[in-house]
Amino acid sequence: MVNIIFMAALLVIVLATGCTGSGKVLPALEIEGQPESIKTNVLETGALALQRDAPPDKLNIYLVGFHPLKNDPQRQFEAHHFCQQVNQDFAQCVLYDGNTPDANMNGIEYIISERLFNSLPEKEQQYWHPHNGEILSGQLVAPGLPEAADKEVMQGKMNSYGKTWHTWRVTHGNGNNDQLPLGEPALAWSFNRFGEAKPGLVESRDRRMDINTEERRRQRQDLTPLAHPQAGVDALQGKFKRSTQPIPGVVDKSAAPGLGGESFPSQ
Repeated sequence: MVNIIFMAALLVIVLATGCTGSGKVLPALEIEGQPESIKTNVLETGALALQRDAPPDKLNIYLVGFHPLKNDPQRQFEAHHFCQQVNQDFAQCVLYDGNTPDANMNGIEYIISERLFNSLPEKEQQYWHPHNGEILSGQLVAPGLPEAADKEVMQGKMNSYGKTWHTWRVTHGNGNNDQLPLGEPALAWSFNRFGEAKPGLVESRDRRMDINTEERRRQRQDLTPLAHPQAGVDALQGKFKRSTQPIPGVVDKSAAPGLGGESFPSQ
């Protein structure tokens, strides 16, 4: 109990500083347009002073991970999540292509517990991707937190699921970024096997943000026994142009003895 209280207090202190980690990630592109006018700047300053306690003020948990699109897995995003933990079972996040004030908003993600996921009808469950692969691979991180606090955050997300829509195809390392948010939102998924991420995708993030994904993976090995088989782990298996290997502890429900069920098709 003492350790839990200590970690909670530490997390509050770190989050209160507004720290986003040691590495600043600039937007993946600069939007074409006229510079802001003096009038607009004055209005923004007034709004900052007078319009407090807005919903964005609650987005005080910062996570960075990666998403492939479910219907186009070769399209992959470095996703900067700014989240609000609404209650123990539900969180909501706004996604950006960086962590500086001029970052471009490019999606949203809702995160639910295993308990809430199991209450959903099967047709709805196909939109929710599993999180254990992101956590146990070390790819999902909470930048700026001490390693112990980062691990506590990840332990709290074990066996959870996310529903993610990318509204703008803009990300680092993509030479074909759209200059504006075009077309329909696209359902994103998670990486559930080593090798699914494009070569250089994770490494580029790690260099810019001073993160060691492999070290995070090693530190989280004792979380593996907490992992339950999850739906959707095998949804994209075989759809990547590289050889892939299982992540220990990351198992699809359909492959788990005695659980049955079916993997969900791509959307």
